[in-house]
Amino acid sequence: MRYRLALPLMLVALLTSALPAGAQDKPAPAGKSGAKPQAEKAEWRSLFDGKSLAGWKTTEFGAHGTPAVEDGLLVLPAGDPLTGVTREKDDVPHINYEIRLEAQRVEGHDFFVCLTFPVRDSHASLILGGWSGGVCGISSIDDLDASENNTSSYRKFESGKWYTVRLRVLDQRIEAWLDDEQIVDADTSGKKISTRVEVSPSKPFGLATYMTRGAYRNIRLRELRPDEVKAAAADGAGSGAKDAGFDPDAAPAKAPVKAPAQPAGKAPAAAKP
Repeated sequence: MRYRLALPLMLVALLTSALPAGAQDKPAPAGKSGAKPQAEKAEWRSLFDGKSLAGWKTTEFGAHGTPAVEDGLLVLPAGDPLTGVTREKDDVPHINYEIRLEAQRVEGHDFFVCLTFPVRDSHASLILGGWSGGVCGISSIDDLDASENNTSSYRKFESGKWYTVRLRVLDQRIEAWLDDEQIVDADTSGKKISTRVEVSPSKPFGLATYMTRGAYRNIRLRELRPDEVKAAAADGAGSGAKDAGFDPDAAPAKAPVKAPAQPAGKAPAAAKP
């Protein structure tokens, strides 16, 4: 039995001694492990916990509705004309960041997303569904709002349907996507960036609707990585819609929010942006 145990030990000793000096404990060179380095995961920060309006306050538009949390959703009832929420603190970066949220027009015929956000030392708003229902774009660039400047486009929105909204703010560019489609790619170099005066109370960061009931979920923020900023600056048009910005762990779709009953004999008011 003694010889059977000794033989394997002798073989191990011989094999080890045959290796070059220091090879037994020499660490592998950095980056030479054979495995490809994985891209750094995008780190998202939630701005809405689905339980409360912690971190938000009602935007003082006057004649506004009362924002609420219903079934895990942030809900903005129709105002006269505006209702909104604004961050209590200026806790959003002013450059090189990305916002992602899901939005639904529950009831109404005007914009269900007016996302006001910082751009360097100013602010702008992403509009979805304005001007009586379909205009999208940035308000404002060189004092031209989303219906007038070159970011303007038209989309048909369905009530009760969830839309994924993504906004990216770079040093000289603002980009936005609706689901997988890029709808804004604006060069802001040398341009005046501002909001319309009506939505100024939404600053520094807020959501608002116009005579429309809207619902929101999965409101998230992340700062762009240095490599993303560098790539965006190199190609002058961002890094595309389908990148780390889309978060695969977003909550599954829920049933549409039930719209409140319209009072008998009351016709909807004409909508303006």
